[in-house]
Amino acid sequence: MGELVERVDERDRVLGVVDRAEAERRRWMHRIATTICRDPTGRILVLRRADQHTRFPGHHDVMVGGAVHVGESYEDAAARELSEELGVGVPVRFMFTFLCRDGVSPVWFGVHEAVITEPLVPDPSEIAWHTWLTELELREVVDRWLFVPGGREASRRYLAFGNADQPAAG
Repeated sequence: MGELVERVDERDRVLGVVDRAEAERRRWMHRIATTICRDPTGRILVLRRADQHTRFPGHHDVMVGGAVHVGESYEDAAARELSEELGVGVPVRFMFTFLCRDGVSPVWFGVHEAVITEPLVPDPSEIAWHTWLTELELREVVDRWLFVPGGREASRRYLAFGNADQPAAG
């Protein structure tokens, strides 16, 4: 077996443990923990996935993240993924969940926020490019650039959530 995840239902309740590839192939819901990163001035990190990435290669995203492991919380998975993909260890703050049906398979996204104050060391197998954009700049590009569907939806929900001027401490 490959990467094990918890298969969940329409209400994000665990149904059992499955292989992530099988969950995607059969379009079973599972969990993805993500973080939207801000810098101390409030700008939002936008990245472009590596061209060899297995999911949405070359697409832009505002979320850094990955599958929630069996028995792992959204928050713990989000912090782990930040370390793996950006080389940073900062606190994450849970914001919201949403069910996204657009993409490889339906997933529950657990969206977090973090303020990044240390230099980024992106994993080149995951991230090809990154920049920091203001909220206005992000609003201008989210529908023009090729975005991961879940990232586009998460950015809209996040900006509407009312976090504009209050990034999490970190």
